[in-house]
Amino acid sequence: MSDEWPLQDATLSANRPYRVAVIPARGGSQRIPRKNIRLLDGKPLIAYSIETALASGLFDRIVVSTDDEEIANVARQFGAETPFLRPADLADHMTGTTPVMQHALRFLIAEGQTPDQACLIYATCPMLTSEDIQRGLAQLDENTAFCFSATTFAFPIQRALHIQHNGELAPMFPEHIRKRSQDLVEAIHDAGQFYWASTKDWFNEEIFGPKSKPLLLPRHRIQDLDTEEDWLRLTQIMRLQQASDFTN
Repeated sequence: MSDEWPLQDATLSANRPYRVAVIPARGGSQRIPRKNIRLLDGKPLIAYSIETALASGLFDRIVVSTDDEEIANVARQFGAETPFLRPADLADHMTGTTPVMQHALRFLIAEGQTPDQACLIYATCPMLTSEDIQRGLAQLDENTAFCFSATTFAFPIQRALHIQHNGELAPMFPEHIRKRSQDLVEAIHDAGQFYWASTKDWFNEEIFGPKSKPLLLPRHRIQDLDTEEDWLRLTQIMRLQQASDFTN
């Protein structure tokens, strides 16, 4: 990693690990403006992640990392802390997850409270459950640096197609294009929900490195939120789930 662990060592708390959740939520969402506080079923989107973290019962602190005063105010209304505003150089669309998390952890360490374990939870995952977060934590052990949410691809990636520069269609993996789906290895991808690790490993390990373990979630609970079409699909899925919960 580009940054190093800021302390020489970290020790576990006397009774149980000291844990924090960090929810990144910058103000400059480009494709869906003000996405993090847009109302979803009458509630700001970020509120779902805050409430899920609270319901898990795992965290001593729930911190929202934002560069935006309005988002900070909404976060506090739903029970999160906003002890700092994220600097502008960590709030553009090119900034990755790890630097944002390291910045938040450095702030907490400077306050004199070094978390033993920390979970980054995205502000854009209203179908995440507290049980998912609990199961993710349970995966951490001496051989696992990170546990992150993942799901399967809906179609074998080995049979993907692409349009070449000359406009012609071609398989991305010609050697697999004629194979049956059931003969191909099932692939998974990051679900963009949460990432668990010790504070030390947030500085020393890679999220998707050899010491990482995925927690597989069902595809029907995973939805990217990059376009208005994504938002519409999410609202439809949530309404269907609510109707199912009501009838069961």
